[in-house]
Amino acid sequence: MKRILFTTVALSVLGLMSPALGADLPVKAGPIASPLYDWSGFYVGVFGGGGMGNHNYNNGTPTGYANYLINYDSSGGIGGGEVGYNVQSGHIVVGVEGDGFWSGIKGSDLSQFNNGTLPIGAIDATNLRWGGTFRARGGIAVDRLMLFFTGGWAYGDILHTSTAPGIGVDQFTNHQSGLAAGGGIAYAITNNIIGKLEYRYYDYGRYNRVGAPLTPNGQLPYTVDNTYSVVTIGFDYKFGGPVVARY
Repeated sequence: MKRILFTTVALSVLGLMSPALGADLPVKAGPIASPLYDWSGFYVGVFGGGGMGNHNYNNGTPTGYANYLINYDSSGGIGGGEVGYNVQSGHIVVGVEGDGFWSGIKGSDLSQFNNGTLPIGAIDATNLRWGGTFRARGGIAVDRLMLFFTGGWAYGDILHTSTAPGIGVDQFTNHQSGLAAGGGIAYAITNNIIGKLEYRYYDYGRYNRVGAPLTPNGQLPYTVDNTYSVVTIGFDYKFGGPVVARY
C-alpha cells in the first residue's frame, strides 16, 4: 500500500514539474533572413565603348521612294562619366541619371563619291564630337543583378563638313537636342562597385544648312537627319547602402 501511495505522489510531482522543465529546453530558431543587395542611393561612374551613326542627306530632290537623297554611316569610340540616384521598393528600382561624353563617331559619303554614285558634286562628313543626356531609369532587381531601361533628353555637338572639289569647303557646328533611349544589365560586384553593359539609341533630329540661294561652297540648301546606336561597358561607385536582411 505504501509503495502504491509513493508511486502516485511521485507521478503527480513530475506532472507539476513538466511545464517548468519544458521552459528550459532549447527553442528551435526561425528561418534566417537572407541578405539582399540594396540598389538605393547615389552613384557616380565612367563608361566607354563604340557606336555607329546613320545620316540622311536631302536637298529637296529625293529619288525613288526614299525620303532622302544620300545616306551614309559613321563609326567610332565613345567615353564619358555619369551621376545618378536610385530608389528601390521590393524588386522595382527607379531613378534618374545624367551623363556627359566625348565622341569620335564620324563618317562621310566619300566612298560613294569615289565610286561615282553620289548624285551631287560634294562630299559630306559628319562628326559627333561630344554630348550628354538626362534620363529616367527603371529596372527589375534580383539581389545583385538588375535589368534596366532608360529614356529621356539628349544633347549633342555635331560638326558637319561639306567639300565641293574645285569650289570650296563649308564647315559648321550644330548644337542638337533630341531623345535617348535604351537598356542594359547591371551587376553589383561588391557593395559599392557596380558593373554594367548598356545599349543606347540617340535621335538628334535634323539640322538645316540654308543659303541665299546657295551654301558657302555652292550647294543647294540641304538638311541632314542623324541617329546613333551605342554600346558601352561601365563601372559605377555607389555611396553607402549596405546589404539589407529580407525574409
